[in-house]
Amino acid sequence: MRGLKFYGLLLLVAAPALKAQRAPHYAIAPAPLHAALLTEMRDSIVALMARHGVPGLSVAIGVDGRLFWAEGFGYADVENRVPMLAQTKLRVASVSKSLTSAALGLLVEQGKLDLDAPVQRYVPSFPEKRWPITTRQLAGHLAGIRHYRGQEFYSMKHYNSVLEALEVFKEDTLLFRPGTRFSYSSYGWNLISAVIEGASNEPFLQFMRRHVFDPLEMHDTVAEHVDSLIVHRARFYVYRDSLLMNAPYVDNSVKWAGGGFLSTAPDLVRFGNGLLTGRLLKPETAELLFTAQRTEDGQDTGYGLGWRVGEYQGRRFVWHTGGAVGGSSVLVLLPEARMVVALIVNLQGVQLAPLGFWIADQVARHMVTEVPILSD
Repeated sequence: MRGLKFYGLLLLVAAPALKAQRAPHYAIAPAPLHAALLTEMRDSIVALMARHGVPGLSVAIGVDGRLFWAEGFGYADVENRVPMLAQTKLRVASVSKSLTSAALGLLVEQGKLDLDAPVQRYVPSFPEKRWPITTRQLAGHLAGIRHYRGQEFYSMKHYNSVLEALEVFKEDTLLFRPGTRFSYSSYGWNLISAVIEGASNEPFLQFMRRHVFDPLEMHDTVAEHVDSLIVHRARFYVYRDSLLMNAPYVDNSVKWAGGGFLSTAPDLVRFGNGLLTGRLLKPETAELLFTAQRTEDGQDTGYGLGWRVGEYQGRRFVWHTGGAVGGSSVLVLLPEARMVVALIVNLQGVQLAPLGFWIADQVARHMVTEVPILSD
C-alpha cells in the first residue's frame, strides 16, 4: 500500500463501453479543505475510475463526529444518464458485517449476549457440531464455518427469514476446530444475525433499524429487498469481455448481516462517527470490536469483531472492504484522529482500500483547524 500513486485530471469513465463520454460529478457542498488537497483527492478518484472503468463512485469523509465532505462522481445509471449523488444507495457488501458488529456491541452492553456462550443458547435450532461454536469466534472468522461454494455468491433464491437462510450451510461439517485458524466466512455472519434475533427477541432487520440505523440518522441504509421500490438505488455493473454490462440478478436475503445492505457514503460516515464519538457504543465496547483476535496458538488474525485492524503510514487503521455482485466498497476509520472515510462504487471487483487509506492519511495530515460544513 506504500507509494501509491494516483493520476488523472479528467472526470472520465474510460472503459471500452464508455470511451470519450464525460461523466458528471456532484458535491453536497464545497468543502473547506485546502484547495490543493481537495484537487488531489478528486484527481485520485478520477484516476481510479478511469483505470478500472468505474461508472459511478460516492465518497464521504467524517472528521471529529461531523460529516465533512461528500461527493458523487460519474453515473448511478449509465443507460439513463442518472448522475451519482451523495445520497445514491449502493451495495456495501461485506461492510454489512461492520454494521452488524454494532448490534453485537449493543447486546453485550445490555447484558443480553455472552460472546463466549455456545450459539445454541440463542439459536437452539442450529445443529451442534463436533466442537462448540461461540459468537466471538463467528465474528472473528475463527469458527470453521465455510464460505461460498460454486455459484452461491450469485444466489437468486429468496429467504423469508435469517433462520431460513441458515439452511444453506447449517448441516455442513466445520472446516476446522474453532479457534485454531482464521478462515473468512460470510455465512458465519448469517448465524450471527440469528444470534442477534435470539438474544434480542427482535427480528434482525428490525433490530438494526431501531437500535443502529435510526439512532445515528442513517435513513439511507436499508436491506436490499429486490421486490421493493428503493429511492435513489443505483444500477449495478460488471465487465464481460471488456464490455460494461448490467450485473446479474441476485437476491441478497441469503446474507443480510454478511453482505445484504444498501447504504450511502454519508451514512457509512455517520456510522463510523457514531462509533468513534461514543454516540452509539461505549468507548470500551467499540475498542472490543476493533481489537484483533488471536488463534489458540497466539497468532494475530488482524481481524476483530466485524473489523479488520492494522497500520498504514504509521497510523492505526480499522476498516472493512466489500465486494458484491455489481458493487465494491470500503469503510476506513482512524480512531485516534476520529476520522472516517467511505468509498462505494457500482462496479464489481474494484479494490478501494488503498485509495481509502491514502485519503484518510492525507486528510489527517492536512486537517487541523478547519471547521466542518456539513452536520448530521
